[in-house]
Amino acid sequence: MNSFRDFFWFCSGANRALLMRCPSESEKYAGIGATVFFTGLFASLSAGYALFTIFGNVWTAGFFGLIWGTMIFNLDRYIVSSMVKRDRFWQEFKLLLPRFGLAVLLALVISKPLELKIFEKEINRKLDVKKSEEVVLTKEAIRKGLPEYDEIEKKIAALKEEVAAKEAFRNKKQEEYDFERFGTKTPGTTGIAGIGTNARKKEQQLNEAQDDLRQTEERANLRVSQLEQQILEVRKKGDLEFETQKTTIDQYDGLAARIDALSVLTAESRAMHYANLFLILLFIAIEIAPIFVKFISSKGPYDELLEAHEKEIKIYKEERLTKTVQSSEARLLRFKDTEKLQNEENVARSQRIRKKFDDAEDELLDETIRHWKEEEKEKMNRTSFGW
Repeated sequence: MNSFRDFFWFCSGANRALLMRCPSESEKYAGIGATVFFTGLFASLSAGYALFTIFGNVWTAGFFGLIWGTMIFNLDRYIVSSMVKRDRFWQEFKLLLPRFGLAVLLALVISKPLELKIFEKEINRKLDVKKSEEVVLTKEAIRKGLPEYDEIEKKIAALKEEVAAKEAFRNKKQEEYDFERFGTKTPGTTGIAGIGTNARKKEQQLNEAQDDLRQTEERANLRVSQLEQQILEVRKKGDLEFETQKTTIDQYDGLAARIDALSVLTAESRAMHYANLFLILLFIAIEIAPIFVKFISSKGPYDELLEAHEKEIKIYKEERLTKTVQSSEARLLRFKDTEKLQNEENVARSQRIRKKFDDAEDELLDETIRHWKEEEKEKMNRTSFGW
């Protein structure tokens, strides 16, 4: 049980060391962590199903679904852990709004593929109806694209009408012949029973009509056979085109098609509409539950310890900053003193060097004057001896 509790603490983004010191907060954060975990699990299942409808491969869908679920888990964990109680309602409310909006968005994204799975049977039925409609429309479009098909059918219909007309004429002659020989009085018969002159004429007319009908049928059947062969050729061409398009119709089973079918179902059925709405609200409630619980709950021992811990860190940071500033100022002061000392030494050195130069110049000047005096004395002495 402790391992599960620690895992759910981790899922809630809480500090384990601080929670160990707050037994009263243990269950609350374990519940929050469990909600975050199962939200990530639902996200994995949802994304896995959605990707399976796209790729058709369970391993690929499972791999990317796991990545998606992990990402949603980390987002939820961040949203929950960043909600810190400070006993400042409006400030917390302002921080809640963007997190609330993000949670609702995540809930909508997670719920949609699960809605498709829950209403899968109804969606499949709707897709079958849609496919049947597409098949009919495709066949009509293909037939419109083959005008020779209608032309051939018109020729066949004309031949059949001709045969029907000949057959009606033959039947009329058969009726007149029967009326004449059986003595039925009509505008075209004598009303005298027996095979007389009129009966023989009627019989001859019947035989001629029968021969004409037989010839017409033979000619029409031959022509109809030829036309039906042409229809078969045209139909083969249409069937090839239909098979090409039927592959696309059979593949009308992707994610977008299912979402569209679900929207149609919810628009047609109030029961489906409310069921879908309640499912979305359920996922929104699950997604926002952790941050809402943290928002409405009072400031507890864990929050106090967390705040104290953060203050310690802040004070430690300020101390480090103050020490760094003081150290920098001390180094700067030492640098300035050193520079001043060096400048003073340089000035003193320059003065000593200058003094040495001045002394050397004085010595040189004195030596020059001394030599000049000696030379002048010698000149004067030589001049005196010369006299």
